[in-house]
Amino acid sequence: MTGQVRTVDGRVAGRRGQATRQKLLDCLGEMLSTSPYRDVKVIDVARMAGTSPATFYQYFPDVEGAVLELADEMAKEGAGLTDLVAGRSWAGKAGAQTAGELVDGFLSFWRKNDAILRVVDLGAAEGDKRFNRIRLRVLNPVTGSLTDSIKELQTKGRVDKEVSAPAVANSLVAMLAAVASHQKGFTGTGVKQAELRPNLTLLVHLGVTGRKPSK
Repeated sequence: MTGQVRTVDGRVAGRRGQATRQKLLDCLGEMLSTSPYRDVKVIDVARMAGTSPATFYQYFPDVEGAVLELADEMAKEGAGLTDLVAGRSWAGKAGAQTAGELVDGFLSFWRKNDAILRVVDLGAAEGDKRFNRIRLRVLNPVTGSLTDSIKELQTKGRVDKEVSAPAVANSLVAMLAAVASHQKGFTGTGVKQAELRPNLTLLVHLGVTGRKPSK
């Protein structure tokens, strides 16, 4: 943990306080992976962390406030997804690799952060602007980088100029996020987990370049 951590009343938390705060967040994250968001209570998080509700309230105004802290940390990590696109080549085998690594990045990021991302999606769907902003912090940079990639290919004559780069980029990112968030559910429809990666890679490469990836 870096930087100053403050309590709800504005005091700077010491090392021990920071450790307690982080333990509360860790326990909350674990509870979100096994319980519906609305069912998680302060007393349960505090008990799991081996402390009291009063201590919880020193660092967070309520469960939702702590969830937003977890979501903010997740969004900082998610910003790294754009590195899988920015400045990368979409030509030949390099393009196939770029598409594949972008797919891998989305699938692994969602697997790692499934619990908190479900809460973020729920909050955003309910119109909570705080959760929607966090979702956009994860997705917008990737969308922007994909848009730039398509526009660059257009300037080189490799993609039809009538194609709307922002529309394609937004559609591809929405597809990746939706599929990544339902990875477990695909097994019930006859789709094997091993089939997701190559077929998503194909769709991403086709969307960006208009061509199948080189083998």
